[in-house]
Amino acid sequence: MRLRWISVRFLPAILFAAVLLIHPAWAQQLPRSVTFGTNTPGTVFYSLAGGLAKVVSGKSPIQATVQPYTGTSTFLPLMNDGELDFGIVNAVDMGMAYLGPKLKVGGRNPFQHSPNTRLVMRGGALRLSPIVRKDSGIKSVKDIKGKRVTGEYPAHIAVWYNMYGIISSAGLTWNDVTVVPVPAVNDGIDALIQGRADVTTHALGSAKVKEADAAVGVRYMSIDCSPEGEKRLRAAIPGYYPTTVKAGTSTGVIEDTCFETYDIYFATHKGASDAVVTAVLKSLWDNIDQLLPLHPGFSEWTHERSATADVTIPYHPAAIKFYKEKKVWKPEMDRSQEKLLAQNR
Repeated sequence: MRLRWISVRFLPAILFAAVLLIHPAWAQQLPRSVTFGTNTPGTVFYSLAGGLAKVVSGKSPIQATVQPYTGTSTFLPLMNDGELDFGIVNAVDMGMAYLGPKLKVGGRNPFQHSPNTRLVMRGGALRLSPIVRKDSGIKSVKDIKGKRVTGEYPAHIAVWYNMYGIISSAGLTWNDVTVVPVPAVNDGIDALIQGRADVTTHALGSAKVKEADAAVGVRYMSIDCSPEGEKRLRAAIPGYYPTTVKAGTSTGVIEDTCFETYDIYFATHKGASDAVVTAVLKSLWDNIDQLLPLHPGFSEWTHERSATADVTIPYHPAAIKFYKEKKVWKPEMDRSQEKLLAQNR
């Protein structure tokens, strides 16, 4: 009886102490679920979204689900308006959408102005290069002049810029190739398989490239990574840079190949609650080692890359607070944040 009396007497204190142990964000009301917007099944982004959702669902009170769209340009307006919770996107798209008509690349910026987008975590790098059939006589990116090259990509504008960067590195323009119109990135691979195109592009390590290799045999081809080629690439698409992938690293990499490279973002919108952003980010940060077994594309998703001044959209305030608590937020990041916010005032 006395033990029961003591337990009841001290129950409020015990409960209070337990609440103090809960992360402040989780002590607030959290939704049962959130949605991660991404590209179509078969793309690297779709696989990465699935991996992030699995970790968040298993390591936080929130159930994360993946919602595929035909392309970044399709779901960015939804995320900007808060109709979509999070998105797996790339730095170039995000910079163009965030700045809207203030930034034009290749003479255009077809993205809907999305000034409310905010960064949660910078992930790894995305690599892509021109893809041809393994038995193709096209050996150099400069050889694509006059060839049938997939283009337009109205449902997946990011890939238009991918291909624009590729041909720009070689000093070519769209007028130097025969454009084969396709709606999205996977359709470009289908056109190559079906013989309607000579050259297309896709991300390194994607399931769609493996499918194409099994069907007809394909190989990646280097962009122009000479000093002049790199200069043309960086001038054409701010945010792109060249990196070399060793032979045999992935399907279609027959020899050491120079890839067009840019960063992957895990983003949200400025209206997302601090509690949700913190809970999702904490689950990923604390379990970052569980991502790589889910997909090789997570090899560069590290604590060191998560927070940086070299980004194209501002961070969400809850993410900044989190990174400051982890002591990875540097003074130059404050300057970058202020500069980015000022661009849309």
